Amino acid sequence: MSTIKSKGKKIGILTAGGDCPGLNAAIRGVGKTAILEYGMEVYGFSSGYLGLINKEYRQLSERDLSGILTLGGTILGTSREKPYKNVDYDDYINSKPAQIVETYREIGLDALVCIGGNGTMKTAHKLQMEGLNVVALPKTIDNDVWGTDLTFGFDSAVQIAAEAIDRIHSTANSHKRIMVVEVMGHHAGWLTLYSGIAGGADMILIPEIPYKEKVIKKYLEHRYNEGKPYSIIIVAEGISIPRKSSGASATIRPAHYIAKLVTKLTGLEARETILGYIQRGGSPSPMDRILATRLGSYAADLIAREEFGTMAALEGDRIVARPLEEVAGKLKLVTEDLDLIRHARAIDTCFGDAY
Repeated sequence: MSTIKSKGKKIGILTAGGDCPGLNAAIRGVGKTAILEYGMEVYGFSSGYLGLINKEYRQLSERDLSGILTLGGTILGTSREKPYKNVDYDDYINSKPAQIVETYREIGLDALVCIGGNGTMKTAHKLQMEGLNVVALPKTIDNDVWGTDLTFGFDSAVQIAAEAIDRIHSTANSHKRIMVVEVMGHHAGWLTLYSGIAGGADMILIPEIPYKEKVIKKYLEHRYNEGKPYSIIIVAEGISIPRKSSGASATIRPAHYIAKLVTKLTGLEARETILGYIQRGGSPSPMDRILATRLGSYAADLIAREEFGTMAALEGDRIVARPLEEVAGKLKLVTEDLDLIRHARAIDTCFGDAY
């Protein structure tokens, strides 16, 4: 373990990518531990990596970090800025990465804490390769960051989506309809899988398990013939659907496609609901507050021990450090042999692949 040399250290914090519940709890965990435990100076950058590029930052006091644990969003703001996208290496001195390095050096930072998802981890690793001391924290409602059992924001999103599905049950039952609910997650099915099971969905369609039209037809008709005139289908936004030939602007949402498909295959009435950004908003769940606090506090520990180029991660019930070079560029996806899927199949949940 490295010797702790924390007095006088200056650290920066930024939140990048999409917002999610728990960001403020993480900022608080990093900042309070850094200030109170290690006597560091803490600076917050505005709007993710843009704050470093545009030199928009402010020093954070312990008082600034009080009262934000339960707040949704991020007090620092965020953006999807990707500083390494389309970099002209022939004019590198005027590039965004060069501006980030300049700001880091100008302030005299000893470390930078990057809080975000997969894109943020890639950029954090590249900045580490530039010579900056970087520690990262994994956040996303998608739960798809490699190297950690859970990302903060995921538990809150599961609760929000599951509550929405609970409410959809009432309408589905009243009208005897098939309701198709679309959930976020990009290319990973974690949020759809967990919220679908928590909400008692009859069918769960995720990107990692290709569905078959004949299975969808057979399953829904069987339910109908068994006296179950309504069904709940939860679909991930990343499932494969046919695209219109007129271009990307003419693509249709997975929920709309599956609802139309169900009616075509079975003759049963189907309606779609897209939960959208509601899944990312609001106050974090108690579990996300705890996880974000633990990860944030551990990040300050890593800086104090000068263990840079790492991401704080949950492994079982412990917080550990993962090398950014192992994390960057990888996705954690659902596997078909997951115990949760096996248990779901045992209670007659259909994944569109077999029945």
